[in-house]
Amino acid sequence: MASIYLDHNATTALDQRVLESMLPWMQNQSGNPTSRHIFGRSARDAVEHARTQVAEACGAYASQVVFTASGTEANNFAVKGIAANHVGSQILHSAIEHPCVSRPAKAMQQAGWLSNEIGVNAHGVLSVAQLQQQLQTPTSVVSVMLANNETGVIQNIAEIAEISRKAGAFMHTDAVQGLGKIPVNFTELNVHAMTVSSHKIHGPQGAAALILDKRVDIQPLLHGGGQERGLRSGTENAAAIVGFGMACELAIANLAHFNSHTQMLRNEFEHGLKSLNITVFSSNATRIPNTSFFALDGIEGETLVTALDRKGFAVASGSACSSDSTEPSHVLLAMGIKPDLARGAVRVSFGAHNTVLQVTDFLTALKNEILRLKQLTGVAA
Repeated sequence: MASIYLDHNATTALDQRVLESMLPWMQNQSGNPTSRHIFGRSARDAVEHARTQVAEACGAYASQVVFTASGTEANNFAVKGIAANHVGSQILHSAIEHPCVSRPAKAMQQAGWLSNEIGVNAHGVLSVAQLQQQLQTPTSVVSVMLANNETGVIQNIAEIAEISRKAGAFMHTDAVQGLGKIPVNFTELNVHAMTVSSHKIHGPQGAAALILDKRVDIQPLLHGGGQERGLRSGTENAAAIVGFGMACELAIANLAHFNSHTQMLRNEFEHGLKSLNITVFSSNATRIPNTSFFALDGIEGETLVTALDRKGFAVASGSACSSDSTEPSHVLLAMGIKPDLARGAVRVSFGAHNTVLQVTDFLTALKNEILRLKQLTGVAA
C-alpha cells in the first residue's frame, strides 16, 4: 500500500531539479568558499549566486541574506542577537510562536531580560491592543510569525512591525511557513529581520537564512572564522546552500499554481469534514492555502494520526518539532480552546503534488477510523 504524504508543513521532498543543482558540490572536489584558489572561488561564486536567489524570492537584497543551518538557528540568532545589545529590556513574542522563538526568549530571562507573550484571539490572530499596551515597557525585540505552522493563520506583520518600530523595538518575523505558499516580501513586511528555511520548499535540510536589515546591530551566536560578514562563523555548506537557492527560484515560479491548487484541495477536504461534526480551527481567519487544523472531541489526535498512518496517510497532530510532547497544542490553548478538544487536534498540510483523488481517499479513511475509534471508546455520534 502506497503512503500518501499530507504533512508538508513539517518538511517536503527534495525536488529532483534541486538535487541536480547540488550534485556537483557533493560528488566533485569542491573548495572551501573562503579559500583563494580556483576551487574555493568557484564555491564562493555558487554560494553568492544562491544568496541572490534567496534574496529575490524574499524581496530583499543579497547583502541582507545571512545563511544559517536551520530555521531554529536563524530564529535564535534574531532573538538573542538583537536583544544582546539591549540588556535588561523586554522581548515580546506571540503566544503561538514556534518553540525556537519562545524558548530562547524565555532563556534570556536568566540573564536579566524580560520575556512576555502577546495574546491572540479565538481565531489565532494577534491582539494589537495588547501589543500596544505591552510596548509601553522598553522593548528590544518583537517576534511574530508570518504564518502559523499549525493553524496556518497569517498575521498582519506590516501593521505589527509599524507599531513596534514606533515604540523603538526591532521587529522579527518567522516566515518559514509563508515562503513558497504566499508572497513574501521583506521590504513590504517592514521588518528588521526575517527567517526562511530550505526544507519547507522542497530544498535540502540543513540550510536556512536570516534576512537582516543591515542597520540592525546584532551579536553573532557563533564566533570563529568570520564567515557571513562575521555574523555566522563556520564553513558554508555549499551544496545545501546551492540547493536552497534553486528551491527558492522554483518556489517563486510555482507560487501561483501552489496557491490555487492547494486552496482547492483544502476546500474539498474541509467541505468533506462538515458531515463529521469536526471543529476546524481558524476557519474564519486568513490562512496559508494548504493548511487545515481540526479536531473531534473525545478522540486523541495522536491516536487518530497513528490509525491513519496504518491506513497509508501521513498527517500530524501539531508541530513536528515538538512532537515529543504529549501536552495539547500551545497554539490552541492560547486561542482559548479547551484542553480536551485541543488534544484531539490533527493537522493536514497539502503539497503541489497531492490530488483530489487523494483527498477523497483520505476522507474515506478518516471517516472509517473515526467511526472505529468511536465504537472503541464509546463516544456518542
